[in-house]
Amino acid sequence: MSGQRNPLRNQLRERRAAIPVPERVGAAAAVAGNLSGLDAFRDASLVAGYWAVGGELPLHAVVSRLPASARYCLPVLRDDGTLAFAPWRTGDALVTNRFGIPEPADVTGMLAPSELDVVLLPLVGFTRDGHRLGTGGGWYDRSFAFRQLRAAPPLLVGIGFACQQVDACDAQPWDVPLDALATERELLVFKR
Repeated sequence: MSGQRNPLRNQLRERRAAIPVPERVGAAAAVAGNLSGLDAFRDASLVAGYWAVGGELPLHAVVSRLPASARYCLPVLRDDGTLAFAPWRTGDALVTNRFGIPEPADVTGMLAPSELDVVLLPLVGFTRDGHRLGTGGGWYDRSFAFRQLRAAPPLLVGIGFACQQVDACDAQPWDVPLDALATERELLVFKR
């Protein structure tokens, strides 16, 4: 599969885009329910997610089920090619980054990736053994590279539709593996 990541990404994006809106909404609710079975998610104080773009599975149902004491954060692009995470609540102002993705306008109290308890990562594809195929920019892999050398926290949980599963995704040495994966059908926890 070497060198086949971009054609695979394109195929999986098309597959994801073909999901009808009612199924997306139902999948978002099912993923929120599946995440509630994860102790680390139920006990988390700092949970980072993403703003769904390009057909990614939306997290509105997940955000609504966060523990009352948890703070939800969204990623903010940094000039060094990594992500930081800013607390955000529904209704807070957003700005658009250089890729057209909304980020919190208020970056007061921004957090480093290592300060988070749980991170919900978007994906284009995944394997059943915890490999994530992202969009190809490497933002999450650079930001969480320290997880190659140590265990959670933060717990890295891939979020996607079941139809995004592939048999293999040409994993690279810099790819940071997932600790868990939630789809509308199941929650998978990987031993690391």
